[in-house]
Amino acid sequence: MAKDESDKRMKRKEYEKELEKLQVDLCHLQDYVREKKLRVIVLFEGRDAAGKGGTIKAITEKVSPRVFRVVALPAPSDRQKTQLFFQRYMEQFPAGGEIVIFDRSWYNRAGVEYVMGFCTPAEHDRFLDLCPQMEKYVIEGGIILVKIWLEVGMDEQERRFHARIDDPVRQWKLSPMDLESYRRWYDYSRARDLMLRKTSTKHAPWHIIRSDDKRRARLNCIAHLLKAIPYKRVKKDKITLPPRSDKGRYNDQASLRGLKFVEERY
Repeated sequence: MAKDESDKRMKRKEYEKELEKLQVDLCHLQDYVREKKLRVIVLFEGRDAAGKGGTIKAITEKVSPRVFRVVALPAPSDRQKTQLFFQRYMEQFPAGGEIVIFDRSWYNRAGVEYVMGFCTPAEHDRFLDLCPQMEKYVIEGGIILVKIWLEVGMDEQERRFHARIDDPVRQWKLSPMDLESYRRWYDYSRARDLMLRKTSTKHAPWHIIRSDDKRRARLNCIAHLLKAIPYKRVKKDKITLPPRSDKGRYNDQASLRGLKFVEERY
């Protein structure tokens, strides 16, 4: 990475300061969603190495997994391949008081499945025709739907792939499918363009976030979510710890003597 490009990226200290403020607001959003029994879907799409995982982690780091539920479905089983295409995704839809975050979604059909030939051209065309209708039905049913596309540049994607190759704790992120997506950059670009043109509707528009600078992308994404999901601060009663009861008091540390403890190496 060129030095001038590195200098333009947000510094960690500034990023962490802004992230902390946004994460506090996410906790307020969580309280409101839970109290009002809202149902929310946030789906993340983008090229491989666009930063979906890191962005989702920043969103969910300080909130309850019972409210913010992350869904990252594996490849469909033989049984699921015989179901209606949307069926396995709808099984994950939120109940009241939940925000479901899809780390990739039904839009796999418009991206990897289409480019890699895992679906037929007719299935791809049918998906693009029916998807806006399905999303309209979901929204009219009371679900808030937020669709986010993370757009990473060609050079930055290559840099991130090389970083994964060289780092043993990140090599698991690099699959044969990732390498193929790297090779077919322009095939994925054309698939993206067609998907955005066909499925960015008035009722369910796509929102694109440039993610070459991961830190800025995460902050911009959280700020967008807080704006896209209307909420108010929920008034709470002040919490105080009750006094501990001495009833049945005994030496509860002595009873642990002789049991196996983990070796204290640190």
